[in-house]
Amino acid sequence: MKVAVIGNGGREHAIAWKLSQSKRVKKIYCIPGNGGTALENKCENIDMKNIDEIINFVRKNNIELTIVGPEKYLVEGIVDEFKKEGLNIIGPNKKVSMLEGSKIYAKNFAKKYGVQTAKYKDFKDYNIAVDYIKTVRFPIVIKADGLAGGKGVIISKNFSEAKKTLNDFMNNDVFLGAGKNVLIEEYLEGYEMSIFILLDGENYKIFQTAKDHKKILEGEKGLNTGGMGAISPHPKLSMELMDKIKEKIIEPTISGIKEEKLNYNGILFIGLMIQENEPYLLEYNVRFGDPETQAMLPLLETDLLEIFNHIIEKKLDKINIKWKDNISCCVVLAAKGYPIKYEKGNEIKTNIDSYVFHAGTILKDGKLLTNGGRVLSIVDFGRNIKEARKRVYNKIKRIEFKDKYYRKDIGIM
Repeated sequence: MKVAVIGNGGREHAIAWKLSQSKRVKKIYCIPGNGGTALENKCENIDMKNIDEIINFVRKNNIELTIVGPEKYLVEGIVDEFKKEGLNIIGPNKKVSMLEGSKIYAKNFAKKYGVQTAKYKDFKDYNIAVDYIKTVRFPIVIKADGLAGGKGVIISKNFSEAKKTLNDFMNNDVFLGAGKNVLIEEYLEGYEMSIFILLDGENYKIFQTAKDHKKILEGEKGLNTGGMGAISPHPKLSMELMDKIKEKIIEPTISGIKEEKLNYNGILFIGLMIQENEPYLLEYNVRFGDPETQAMLPLLETDLLEIFNHIIEKKLDKINIKWKDNISCCVVLAAKGYPIKYEKGNEIKTNIDSYVFHAGTILKDGKLLTNGGRVLSIVDFGRNIKEARKRVYNKIKRIEFKDKYYRKDIGIM
């Protein structure tokens, strides 16, 4: 088979790497790919971003399956356009993708179908929102309604912080339209968990769990990022907690999807807050997470192509997904200044190539150069988190580029 992977991050490199291990995969087109996929086995980078261009390329090259990494393409309706052409693609359609494309839509969906989530109100008017925060108990959580690259969530400790956030989102338009409408939620105290579900339109299967570290600074402080590291599976997941997650989060979500006739095909990423051993929905994402994917896939023993084919054929109930009995740790190496301002074009020097997934890199004149804020995801695993952390941080010592930055506490709960 020839397959295509759309996207240029660490998540897409990890997907392409895992697909390359399948005996049934002949060629992988990475659209547009990065410096790592340019060097990956069976992979070729194709520099295009327009949906119509991608469809024409897939059709002309007889590509039998396409996997979408970034949410942007899904929200824009790439799946709908592929389906019109009779092309196989992994991902939900435009209507379903509103579960990620609009946090207000997602919260209203959760409320309608009884998914346990934080209390909230949504606002389209700045002045009304400011009047509301005069009445609340702090801290509160303010979320941009639309896509903001994982950065549109701010915890405000007092009125002045909250007012500034609302002004930045709604008036200064720091997220280019995504923050014009906002959610204001009660603050939940606990720990976060990511759980990934596969759906084929009829069946669903739990894929894996992970713990993401979103803040730029150690101790979960500073600005939100796209993710500075992850561990998988989540070390605090018990059978009792999983039963609650199924009952109060997953089952009502699946019921709502069926009730709304959303015909969901692909990956559903559910972000949770666990407060006093009770799960609360934080958000839905309609694709694999980044950097959770980089942490999860090295543990996967089942052929990823077979999993995707079972989604296409609506036979998820027929496949048994197997995992290594280990825990993995992924640490993101970023460019100093991320997520605000950072340099590009610095040479990367390394003598390791196992479980190193590229994100903000480019291959130019035979050299690997930095080309983004999150540069590399470094992964390793072990019998426990202590062993996994030791291995991954030893690897990091052997990778150099100018102004390399990473958190030292990934995997510490």
